[in-house]
Order: sequence, then structure tokens, then C-alpha cells
Amino acid sequence: MKLANKVSLIIMACTLSGAPFTSAQDAIAPPKKLIVQPWMKTNISAAERTQLVLQQMTQDEKLSLVVSYFGTDAPWKNFTRPAESHPQSAGFVYGVPRLGIPHLWLADAGLGVASQAGPNIRERTALPSGMNTAATWNPQVGFEGGAMIGAEARASGFNVLLAGSVNLVREPRNGRNFEYGGEDPLLAGVIVGEQIKGVQSNNIVSTLKHFAYNDQETGRGQLSVTIDEAAGRMSDLLALQIANEIGNPGSVMCSYNRVNGIYACENEYLLNEVLKKDWGFKGWVMSDWGATHSTIPAANNGLDQQSGLPFDAAAYFKEPLKEAVNNGWVSPARLDDMAGRVLHALFELGVMDNPVPAPSNNIDFKKHGLISQKDAEEGIVLLKNDPVKNEKLLPIAKGVKKIAIIGSHANVGVLSGGGSSQVYPLGGMAVKGLGPKVFPGPTVYFPSSPMKALQARYPNARISFDEGTNIETAAKLALESDLVLVFANQWTAEAIDVPNLSLPDNQDALIAKISAANSKTVVVLQTGGAVLMPWLNNVGAVVQAWYPGTNGGEAIARVLAGEVNPSGHLPITFPASEKQLPRPVVDGDPKKPDERFDVNYFEGAAVGYKWFELKNHQPLFPFGFGLSYTDFAYSDLKADVKNGQLSVSFSVKNTGAVAGKDVAQIYIASANTKTKWEAPKRLGAFQKVDLKPGETTTVTVNVDPRLLAIYQSKDKTWKITKGEYEIILAKSTAEPQTSVKVKLPARTLDIKGK
Repeated sequence: MKLANKVSLIIMACTLSGAPFTSAQDAIAPPKKLIVQPWMKTNISAAERTQLVLQQMTQDEKLSLVVSYFGTDAPWKNFTRPAESHPQSAGFVYGVPRLGIPHLWLADAGLGVASQAGPNIRERTALPSGMNTAATWNPQVGFEGGAMIGAEARASGFNVLLAGSVNLVREPRNGRNFEYGGEDPLLAGVIVGEQIKGVQSNNIVSTLKHFAYNDQETGRGQLSVTIDEAAGRMSDLLALQIANEIGNPGSVMCSYNRVNGIYACENEYLLNEVLKKDWGFKGWVMSDWGATHSTIPAANNGLDQQSGLPFDAAAYFKEPLKEAVNNGWVSPARLDDMAGRVLHALFELGVMDNPVPAPSNNIDFKKHGLISQKDAEEGIVLLKNDPVKNEKLLPIAKGVKKIAIIGSHANVGVLSGGGSSQVYPLGGMAVKGLGPKVFPGPTVYFPSSPMKALQARYPNARISFDEGTNIETAAKLALESDLVLVFANQWTAEAIDVPNLSLPDNQDALIAKISAANSKTVVVLQTGGAVLMPWLNNVGAVVQAWYPGTNGGEAIARVLAGEVNPSGHLPITFPASEKQLPRPVVDGDPKKPDERFDVNYFEGAAVGYKWFELKNHQPLFPFGFGLSYTDFAYSDLKADVKNGQLSVSFSVKNTGAVAGKDVAQIYIASANTKTKWEAPKRLGAFQKVDLKPGETTTVTVNVDPRLLAIYQSKDKTWKITKGEYEIILAKSTAEPQTSVKVKLPARTLDIKGK
């Protein structure tokens, strides 16, 4: 711990001695004897420290920890932020300075340190979208990105980061999918869990959110999800459970929606039974901003902190909660538990012992930009790269003479997603005045130009830009060029779902016209998730670049030029048609925002690729798909079972001419007719490998036994059925390479899969 932090801790923790320090010089002066309070001793457990400090707290001090305030003025609510909060921030919680309990300063979100709208925008490094990070299939990339944004949060004076978004992509049109980790519980849970771990490596708190089933934005505060208990445990809740186990978040944020008729933030089943009892969660549950609807039910059913006053209808956890405790409607022990859960997280994660500094810009933005760039480069997915006139279009040939770049402001920047996760870029927005004038706008382009990055790499080529707003003009430029790069986009954002999966603003027609004029057309997609591609057969190459973050232009250019071999693989299924989805149309009506409605998850745990395989639908691109500039071969697949643990080993060889990274995927299929899984197969494990030309590596992975089991609601166990199972080594769900069969014994696991 740095000396300055030690001094500030000592000053806060010793005030009960009767002679508080008046300066840092007093704190380090030798004549005075320091009296360190028992709860500030780091050689005892977080639980013990929590109980010691709770004994010293008044009721009002405990109540102060269970309410957070919006950190931004909200004149439409007649609300002025607390003076101690950081301006244009997400939230603030009053601490108890006399006991050494710090204030909590809360910042959005999982892609970087965001800023609320206002006159003093906080400019920080933005990671690529969560979907991009999931597309890396690389847990280490997730950790490094989380550590980076956690470091920036700390430097900015925040000790709580509202990160850790792991809602499964059940609804491909969901406006917030870009924040999330894909459609599979293992992949999403592992990647987001590592991000949480990275954030908290900075002695700050990360959330895990949104708990649970917040899978669409349309009517998110009114809808009620209907889902079978076992199906939920094997899908959305399993993703959250895995992320919780890996990341150990200090806080979990409950969601806006209702689940089986009850609001998530006062849902006793979700908060008390699943999260706190079954999973053993020790931290605190905070509500989403505006997601608290009561005092007594919410407090008794597991909500520990009402967040974001004044967004709720009332300040439920202020005077009403105090009255409820005094009248015995909420027990004093429950108030202790609520405040104690906040304290436990602060002790366990080192927040109490490592106070955050005053906000500053003391950040290595260049270094952090490169971390973001690495994430983008590993998550970009090459979807198509067919020969055109006997020549593949990518990587771009060094001798190309005339390149046309069309669309998406690619001459100046790259797109980002909107809403509370919006990070504002260093140097300001590349294009101003786009998108909604109020939340979730504006539409922000980061000033990292793909065109400029390509010009630096192809100095002898004539590179021309057309905005693409006039189809005929764009087609004329395409006809005159040797190679065409069409940058297509789909802006998605919190609070709104996209109406369909088609590219907006007539971009499909633009691509069709351009590809008709020049068959050497590459489409670079910057989207929040899956889109339809009616022009796919007429273009030579397609690159899925997601929202690529702070250095996104550089990352895209490096992939297009071949400096980086693309190694991203899809974390979601790309449908060929919206008719293939469980819900061809999004439930709810955006024109009726106050109307309540139900969303029936009749597909159960068959989310994404599992639904497609169950119904024998052929997607546009399957889950796990991704091409490379090299080739890989798999061999020597073996499966072994010891003490009930299934281990799988295999070899991967780079058979091509350039170095590259590959994602080897293990899928499990039950050959036992008595085993009725939700779908024909499940992702059981994965490993990303980095190989030079001709190099071979041997990989061994363990399969989480829960991925072989069926959850049993009646006794809260996971049961593996005795019988034969097929172990499939694949490049995607649709590209099996080899398989072996293994016999598994019957086995019953506890709620945590042990």
C-alpha cells in the first residue's frame, strides 16, 4: 500500500480515540500514539471485520449505506446531486468517515469509465463491445481489459464500477446485446467472470448484472418473464453463476423486469434463494436505477441497496425503511445484514484498506489504448473470404492501386454503442450531432479512422472516400476502383431494441449496388450483434468488427492488411431469417411504454445455437464460426474420466503459411436416449491457441460436470445420467472435425456442481 493511502486510512480509522489527526504530518509524527480500531486490522477475516464495525454503527449510519444517489443533476426530477459525488457520474453512497468507512463513488460501466451527459464530459479509454470481447474466446483478454478499465476507474476517483454484464443473447434484436457476452452460458460466464476479476484487481468493486433475464429493452420495466425453474438454472442463471464463481463480484445488480410475475429486485426466489443461499453470495444486491418498487417486500426478499435516487417512485430505503425497522416489519438483524453485505465486500476486495485517490487524468492512455486494440484485434471475425477472379481479397494486396472506402464515417472514426455504457473518447467525438439528443444518445464515433490507418499502410495507393448516402455516386466510385471496402453499421443502444435484423438506412441496397458494380467488394460490419445479409453471395469478403473501441480504426486496418491474422469466432448465431427465432417479432409495443405484458421463454434452456439445432434450422453463420488467413488441423482426440471428471485432450497444428490463433471447441452430445437435454449438444470447453506455421500443440481441457447434467429442481442437484456420450472437437457448431465416445457413470452433484 502506498504511504499516502496508509496515512489517509489511519486518519479515518483513529478518530474514535478522542484526538483525531488534523493533518497527514500529524499522522506520521512519532510522538503521538496511534490507536488502530479493531476492524481496520487486516489480519482478521472480512466477516470478522464487518461484525466489529457494525457493532459501532448507529441505525442512521447503517441506513446511509443502503441508498445510493444519482451522481448527476436531474432537473426534470428536481434533483441536485450530492456535493460529495463526482460530477456526471452514475451514483454516490454516503460512507461513515468517523469509522473509516469511505464514501462510494459509482461509475458506469463494463466497457470503460462512462460519463453522463453534461458540460464536463469525462474522456476515457473504451474497450470494444462486450460482444467483441466474447468473440475473442480468450479469458486472458477479458481479464486484461477489466484490469485496464478498473485502473481508469480508480484513477478517476471511483471505487465501484457497474460492470459485469452477462445476460444471454436470447433476443438478437436486444439493444444492449453489444454489452453482453454472447448466447452460451459457459462462454459468457467465463469471459465476463474474468473481466470482473480484472476490474477488482484494482481494489475496487465490480458488479455482476443484470440479475436476471433482462434480455430485451422493449418494456424492460413492465414485462414479466415466464420460465421453467430448471431451464433457467441451465441457461441464464448458469451463465451468471459461472461469472460469479470466477469473478467473485462485490455486488450484484438486480434487473428492471419481473420474473414469473415478481419484480427481480424484490424476488425472493432470485435474491435470497438462488443468489445468497444456493450460491453463497456474500456481497450486496443493488437495484438497477429505477428498479426498486417497494420497501418491506424488497428489503425482506433480498434487496440490500436502493440505487439511483431519484429514479424510483419513492425513496423506499430512506425514511420508509427506517420506519419499517422501528416497527419490526423489517428486522434490525436484516438491516445489519444489508449494511454488513456492503461492508463485507469493501473489506474483502481491499476497498476499505486502499482508498481511491482524488479524481485525476493521471492515466497512461497510450498503453490503455493498446490493451483495447488487442481486444478488438482478437475479437474481429472473418466471416467470408472467397476468391474473386482467382484471388482472395484479404489480406489486401500490397500492390493495390485504387481503394474505395464507402460509408459509416470510416474516414474519421469507428462506431460505439449507446446508453449508460457510453464512454466518451479522448479528443472528443469524431462526428457530432448524430443520434438522439437525449438518452440513450448521442451516437458516438471514436476518432480512430480506418481510412487513415490504411493510408499509412498503403502509401502508394489512391484511397478515396464516399459517405454512401448517394447510392449512384458510391457505385460510380466502386466501378473506378480496384478494391472496395464498404463500412456498414447498425447503431444499438440501451432502452431501445432494433426493429429487425436488417441493416438500417438502406445500406443493404447500397451494398447490393456496389457489389454489382465491382465484385471485389469487402463489407466491414460495425454492429451490436447479428444482422441479415441479403447481399452475402455477391461480395468477396465480410469482416465482423463489432464496436471496436478506442483504437478500433487501427485494429480494423491491421486485420485488413494482414498485420494481424483474424482469430475471432462468433459468440452468437447469425440467423438466416427472423422467422427462425423463437420469437419472430419482439414482444411488447414500444408505442405503449406503460403496458404490462408477458414474455414466455418456452424455448427453455435452448438458447441460440441450441434452438437452431433443436429445430434443425440452418443459420447464416453458426455459433463459434470464424475464418483465418491460415489453416489448422486437429488430431489425437482422447477423452478420459477420473473420479467423475471428464478430461479431453487433442492436438492442433497450424498447417498454413502464416502464424495464427485458433479456437478449438469441445461439444458434448448425449448418446443416451434416456437423457433429454434441451438440445442435441452443448459447448463443454474451449481453448484458444497461438501457433507458428507448422507448429503443433497439445491441449487438455476439463468439462464442467454441470454441462453434462440436468438440473433437478426438486432436490437442487445436477444429475448426470449413466451412459454413452459423444465428445466432438469442432471449429464451430456446424463444423465437427473428429469425435470419440465415452461412457460416464451416474453422478449426482450439489447446487454448485461439486
